[in-house]
Amino acid sequence: MATNLSIDPALIERALELSGERTKKAAVTLALEEFIARRRQRGLLELVGTLEWDSGYDYKQDRQRAAPGKATPEQ
Repeated sequence: MATNLSIDPALIERALELSGERTKKAAVTLALEEFIARRRQRGLLELVGTLEWDSGYDYKQDRQRAAPGKATPEQ
């Protein structure tokens, strides 16, 4: 999809220098990908402290569950 944008030329030049990309398109694409990744990370960080913790959960016991079709040690 072709899109025309009016972007500050100084910002584009700085992005080209910092990114090492050879084209404006590549630099803008990389910048958008990094922007999206950071926003996703921020969303995960906002979850910190909001989830309930089950202190009785035993992850080691869950690892011992048999694969489907296999008998468990209790059987």
